[in-house]
Amino acid sequence: MLTSARRDPDIRELPEPADFVVFTQGFGPRFVVTVDTEEEFDWTKPFDRFGHGLTHLAALAQFQDFCENLGIAPVYLIDYPVACDPRIVDLLGPAVASGRAEIGVQLHPWVNPPHDEVTNTHNSYAGNLPAPLERAKFDTLRRQLETTFRQPALIYRAGRYGVGAHTARILADGGISIDSSVRPRFDYSHAGGPNFRDHPASPWWIDRAAGLFELPLTTVYCGLLRRFGDRLYHALLRVPRLPGVFARLGLLERVPLTPEGTTIREARRAIDAALADNLPVLTLSFHSPSLAPGNTPYVNDAQDLDRLYDWWRAVFAHLHARGVRPARLSAITAAASAAANPG
Repeated sequence: MLTSARRDPDIRELPEPADFVVFTQGFGPRFVVTVDTEEEFDWTKPFDRFGHGLTHLAALAQFQDFCENLGIAPVYLIDYPVACDPRIVDLLGPAVASGRAEIGVQLHPWVNPPHDEVTNTHNSYAGNLPAPLERAKFDTLRRQLETTFRQPALIYRAGRYGVGAHTARILADGGISIDSSVRPRFDYSHAGGPNFRDHPASPWWIDRAAGLFELPLTTVYCGLLRRFGDRLYHALLRVPRLPGVFARLGLLERVPLTPEGTTIREARRAIDAALADNLPVLTLSFHSPSLAPGNTPYVNDAQDLDRLYDWWRAVFAHLHARGVRPARLSAITAAASAAANPG
């Protein structure tokens, strides 16, 4: 589906059965922790190139220590303001250099030069920009990250999950092996973004020849009717409060693996559902500003921050109990490539 010579591959397209990544025997199930490492800004206000802060960056050290003590190497998907802050080298540089953490590219176009577009909601999705401008912004950030950390990034996530028609070619040309911009079961088309409501949660090849595959964020349906979730859930959204009723009755709920808005109990159910679906890699995520109170709707005070860390403790414990091991990006790409090229 995605290797036609007539046009570039498009991450937004649904994969065909032959596109799904097959990993080497015994590889899965695994998990990765991804951190959208970004500036602080008011999520309720219009996008602004200058109205942001980076006061929470010091809190990255605590999260890194927390993960290291559990043998987990987080993947920090870093955007331009963070990449340019000199503190990030001291905070994450040693961990990245020693393999105790990994880095990736996260593009927030409204704060990422060159600034040749109007700042608005439509243009906040990088994939909506003209291809040369999307490429220029990506290249600027990629070079900055390589300068900062002295190693290339292998993974990309579009801010606001905003991939477009030209994103895959830009990533392949930039040496990216993994895109992690697809958020299955979510639809952002009402604001001009992509629609991922029908996309799978299992990895697939975007461009096999270029070695580029999709590692989607993990969102699953739970409940007695979860097998019908693809057809039923978005129909429920048309009636206010109906999704909540179905969730409370244990019939159907959409659960993303994130501490931001997902309870521990919901996360455990989602992990069990993902394993029942034989997902080879679970991708967990959250936003770095949540590591300090007052920056996101999910962490307003010290008690909320304690609950965030409690969530991670409980989720990591459940993953361990279910035999799901952490994985480095290099291991994921190696297992995918070895299965795709057995010779």
